[in-house]
Amino acid sequence: MLETLNIPTVFTHNTGLEYALKQDETDDLKSFRNQFHIPQDALGNDLIYMTGNSLGLQPKQTKNYVNQELEDWANLGVEGHTTGKTPWLPYHEFLTESMAKVVGAKPIEVVVMNTLTANLHFMMVSFYQPTKTRYKILIESDAFPSDKYAVESQLRHHGFDDKESLILWQPRENEALIRYEDLETILEKEGDSIALILIGGVNYYTGQFFDLKRIAELGHKSGCKVGFDCAHAAGNTALNLHDSGADFAAWCTYKYLNSGPGSLAGCFVHERHAHNKNLNRFTGWWSHNKNTRFNMRDDFDQIPGAEGWQLSNPPILSMAAIKASLDLFESVGMEKLLKKSKKLTSYFEFLLNQLGEETIRIITPSNPDERGCQLSIQVRNADKSLHDKLTGAGVISDWREPDVIRCAPTPFYNSFKDVYLLVEKLKTILETN
Repeated sequence: MLETLNIPTVFTHNTGLEYALKQDETDDLKSFRNQFHIPQDALGNDLIYMTGNSLGLQPKQTKNYVNQELEDWANLGVEGHTTGKTPWLPYHEFLTESMAKVVGAKPIEVVVMNTLTANLHFMMVSFYQPTKTRYKILIESDAFPSDKYAVESQLRHHGFDDKESLILWQPRENEALIRYEDLETILEKEGDSIALILIGGVNYYTGQFFDLKRIAELGHKSGCKVGFDCAHAAGNTALNLHDSGADFAAWCTYKYLNSGPGSLAGCFVHERHAHNKNLNRFTGWWSHNKNTRFNMRDDFDQIPGAEGWQLSNPPILSMAAIKASLDLFESVGMEKLLKKSKKLTSYFEFLLNQLGEETIRIITPSNPDERGCQLSIQVRNADKSLHDKLTGAGVISDWREPDVIRCAPTPFYNSFKDVYLLVEKLKTILETN
């Protein structure tokens, strides 16, 4: 498991293009940029792609991985389930170990299945078990909308008012980030009535990376179940899901895990629940004992671990794209990716700060251990037209209402030169406004 240090990592940077080029020259991971397709403008110049937090770029080897399954389907038909180069029947198992390393879990705790919000619902079937006195759900006040919609619908499904029963952990007035002391206060006052805490591992808007272990311990101390939506954290931070003690987590794979739009999601269930057959759950034949699954008429026999939450046989073409990316993660390792990520994002922060506090406000935590690679930027007196001008200047970034530009220098394929040129383009736009 990767360790998150309590002491912030400190970097020293210089201005100027020469410094950026020098950092790229000595970057141990520089060759990986060439293993991804970089979008280009009409003249064939690479765009500055800073939205891996929304959709990761395609690894060049993905096409070969997907084509292999198309060829096996064409040549083998149904026999591809057992005799293909990568047999389809156990295909999800080929992803488990690598995915477990990415999120800091044990293989028995991880499975790739369904999509993100579907997985959150399936997890809540098991871990949101309300009673007349303990029925509320706590989320962060600016959770990703899909999470909010999901928990509201769960509350309604169980017959509770989705406004009165939803508790929001929110920032203090004139602050962007939320504080653990305020979570502690909420739990002291209302912990006995809260059945579930569901928090984003990294907040999509501010980029704040939460202390999962601290939250899980606080929640469990109050008798709550605790889960995390790690969509913006998986492949981006040292999650250490097993050590966090969380009951469950879910994440998509199309952001930092580069698996393609709408691809399958990952799911974590802590090993202490692995053999608990009394947990309420929805089931299907892919959660049934693999050895007797095709006997067809046997009573349900649940698979231990996270696999026991599967329903159907998985879409292989999507899994092939996930495998293509996970094989890259396997070849590098999260430790090296995180090391570069922290340095690259620190450099980005350094250059933005040169523009002056009267112009730029970064609402993402300044401590590198409390964020991933995303920086959320507010520009004084700016609206979406500034983002549109950046796009016109060849920068693919991300606008989130009401006033944030999200940029994520991703260690696999972004360079220090990318960061330097982005800030220079932003500077030029601001100076000409």
